[in-house]
Amino acid sequence: MNRRELSASAAGNVSLGGEISVHRLGFGAMRLTGEGIWGPPKDRKGALAVLRRAVELGINFIDTADSYGPHVSEELIAEALFPYQAGLVIATKGGWNRPGPNQWTHDASPAHLRKAVVGSLKRLRLDRIDVYQLHIPDPVVSFEASVETLAQLRNEGKIRLIALSNVTQEHIERARRIVPIVSVQNRYSFADREWDYVVNYCERNGIAFIPWFPLGAGKVADEVLSRIAEAHSASPTQIALAWLLRRSPNMLPIPGTSSIEHLEQNVAAASLRLAEEEYEKLLGFPSSWDHANAVLPAQPRSADPPAVHGDSPLATR
Repeated sequence: MNRRELSASAAGNVSLGGEISVHRLGFGAMRLTGEGIWGPPKDRKGALAVLRRAVELGINFIDTADSYGPHVSEELIAEALFPYQAGLVIATKGGWNRPGPNQWTHDASPAHLRKAVVGSLKRLRLDRIDVYQLHIPDPVVSFEASVETLAQLRNEGKIRLIALSNVTQEHIERARRIVPIVSVQNRYSFADREWDYVVNYCERNGIAFIPWFPLGAGKVADEVLSRIAEAHSASPTQIALAWLLRRSPNMLPIPGTSSIEHLEQNVAAASLRLAEEEYEKLLGFPSSWDHANAVLPAQPRSADPPAVHGDSPLATR
């Protein structure tokens, strides 16, 4: 693939709530922070350069959260890109705290969410957040209370559109009884399809699905990816992204990286088209989750991916 094909626009577009249209390949800004998603990056100039290059490559959807750093990811986005170009959508999250490196705690209480939204507005230098996501349901706070708070903030003009992350179909249905939901962000890849039924639900209901996935598809899955990648003169990561884009017209992958080289590789995947038999072969691949959890009911993920090895373009949040 040549440099003329380096544009996120090649992935096509997806609608967010019928109000905003974005290219179907975004950027996940979690990995721009320090080790353990804690503190500033070792190479601040490099992180800023990645964000600016992402926009140059046509990416107009950037995903972040107040807990990434904490606060660091949002601050970097504003430093690199403000004033924002027309059409650029910053989607952030709240309700999931970062007390230390590789540590997470819940707090989706109404008081915390209000404070979180105000903080994100300030750090991102925005008057209104285009897409605000509940990071994860809080086990000790009423889910309805969390969503109702976001609906109130939307009515107050602080949030434009509301979204969810790490949820089941039941959560989505409960939330939609309160306020429209424009996107859902869950862990998903060709080899980890625990949330297939949520992808299908989102497609039926015009809701964007944002997949995030870590390294570790497994040896056999990696071998399958590698064989298909060789046929396309591409990388396995590019094939995994191309598969996601083919999986559903509502799919909005957000591959993240702190490397411009990896960023450009990810964007090049927007132009890659799998043959029908290649797509079906990966679709038919047994999900790693199915093997490990065959007798367990689906549960919402309660944490970000396990440690990602180095700066891989597979670190997609």
